[in-house]
Amino acid sequence: MNTSGISTAEVHASPEVVQEPRRAGAAWAWIRDIVETLVLAAIIFVLVNTLTGRYEVQSISMEPTLHEGQYLIVSKVAYWLHEPQRGDIVVLDPPDHRSVIPYIKRVIGLPGEHMVVRDGRVWIDGVALNEPYVSGPALYQEDVILGPDEYLVLGDNRNNSSDSHVWGTLPADNILGKTVFRYWPPEKWGMMPHYRFPELEEM
Repeated sequence: MNTSGISTAEVHASPEVVQEPRRAGAAWAWIRDIVETLVLAAIIFVLVNTLTGRYEVQSISMEPTLHEGQYLIVSKVAYWLHEPQRGDIVVLDPPDHRSVIPYIKRVIGLPGEHMVVRDGRVWIDGVALNEPYVSGPALYQEDVILGPDEYLVLGDNRNNSSDSHVWGTLPADNILGKTVFRYWPPEKWGMMPHYRFPELEEM
């Protein structure tokens, strides 16, 4: 005889009552994990886009080094640590709002330097540069002394490039970042080459 006053049906139902809070707790833990993952992904996304940028090459001005349709990763923080160096390939806002699309050029002249283009070659303070990356000799003349915050940038495709020989020197503030990686197309995947000039280092 059942003297406890609890029916058999009630005894069988009690485990289900105990399990319900556990299921709710597991559901809340799953939701919390999803939210934490989304927040972390958002933080990483913002951080990556703050420190880097992705750009498409949209002209032939940097051939043969870069070609139309290639995609680049650009470091926005590289020049927080040091000034642009000769040979760096940079993304920039062209002066005087000539284009809403950023340009990609190579840094050739640094602040304070006397730069001359003659006989198809570039001369820095009287020293001729060796430039194996250009598509051919420049067919124009240039003679400029750069100010304290000015750079001279040129395309590797010297005679088919809208660059400093067309619109003048580039203010330092117009440089958006340094190209560091080429990620498309896959066969061109890899770090960007930034040429250095031993002939000037020996001066």
